[in-house]
Amino acid sequence: MRICIASINYEPEESGIAPYTTGMAVGLAARGHDVEVLTGLPHYPQWRVNPAYRGLSGTVKAMDGVVVRRFAHYVPAESTLRNRLKLEATFGVRAVSAGWNKPELVLTVSPSLIASAMVIARSRTANIPVGLIVQDLYGMGVVETGAMPARMAALAVRFEAAVLNHATGAAVVHDRFADAAIRMGVRPRRIAVIRNWVHIGSAQAVNPAEVRRRHGWQPRERIVLHSGNMGLKQGLENVVAAARLADERGVDIRFVLLGDGNQRKLLQQSAKDVQRLEFKDPLPADEYRQLLSCADVLLVNERPGVGQMAVPSKLTSYFSAGRPVLAATDANGVTAAEVRDSGAGVVISAGDPAVLLDTAVRLADSVEVGVGLGLCGQRYAQRLLGRERALDAYEAWCHRLTEGPRAAAPARRSDAPLPMTRPVRRQTVLPAWGVERNPVTRRFEQPSGSPSRH
Repeated sequence: MRICIASINYEPEESGIAPYTTGMAVGLAARGHDVEVLTGLPHYPQWRVNPAYRGLSGTVKAMDGVVVRRFAHYVPAESTLRNRLKLEATFGVRAVSAGWNKPELVLTVSPSLIASAMVIARSRTANIPVGLIVQDLYGMGVVETGAMPARMAALAVRFEAAVLNHATGAAVVHDRFADAAIRMGVRPRRIAVIRNWVHIGSAQAVNPAEVRRRHGWQPRERIVLHSGNMGLKQGLENVVAAARLADERGVDIRFVLLGDGNQRKLLQQSAKDVQRLEFKDPLPADEYRQLLSCADVLLVNERPGVGQMAVPSKLTSYFSAGRPVLAATDANGVTAAEVRDSGAGVVISAGDPAVLLDTAVRLADSVEVGVGLGLCGQRYAQRLLGRERALDAYEAWCHRLTEGPRAAAPARRSDAPLPMTRPVRRQTVLPAWGVERNPVTRRFEQPSGSPSRH
């Protein structure tokens, strides 16, 4: 099958959605499909074009069996909503203006939604089936972050629903996204759920003490590592405040923010006087894997009120690393649900630096609990987040898309409208942890008698 994939993010970007788009394209090509990718210039998460790719607009290169065509587009120095829309629009114009190689199927990825809308419009005009892969929900994003006034946010939700409904079919990366899309007005039979996968390999056997020494970490220092994008959604001022509180209390802990993003400079400025906080630039894949496996706690932090717009891509890497996960997030959000379902970690309230610090210390010191949570994460990743499993699903979905809208997705539930909220199962708070009990973490509950490194 001749497949054209339009995605602004692609290799060599190593974080965000690029590894999944790249893996899908390469995987489909390896299975005998003729795959062409229309993409932009690598710029994420630094929000500046990779120097090695400047001036390469219009270039065509074969990469791992995939024909990759790159187009220049606007890249803002500051990722405001207006600038983001301009970025997406300029890429969309280039993608739809390019000569397509008579594809039998077009796939497009959101983000970026504006460019995806343009690609879908051209595909429909040319009577080519088109599938939309949804990694983030824009409508939920502008509502939860307050990026738009209420009326404009409502229009954004309606626009996103219209884009999804105009595609032949849509693949979302989590069941919660499917539920949200249906509540937005997307027809259920258009939706398929295809999970992201673990895109980093297992870390080679390393000496944790040597890795920690190389990064300047003390042997008995508790390391709490947050990796990935430093944007508005992450609300990392909470981590800065927790590290400042650790300074005041003299706690032997180091919070590490690994990555880049449009909020990094502001965070660094606000943390100039904080000793127990470290910023690290993005690392090559091998070093990244090593660092994850040597941290005491892997942190997901989200801004209060953010819970339904995205599944943090870092979670697949966290689970495979075999370390305990601490999620400071909305208790009813998709991130919290994923951590609970995996059994890989604990969930605490977002935006509470004291709770973050206290729970990080307890989790780092509870060695047996951490080992158990890490094993649960690895088993969850092996069971549900395998690359071949995802590729099987994408290949089957592509075939269904070419068969027409009614075949684009298997029936995953009744077409009856879903309630606006799903029932939340009863939960008990563990007094010593401040985290929500679930059947998996209960097995590792040892708040008072856990072995400690200290």
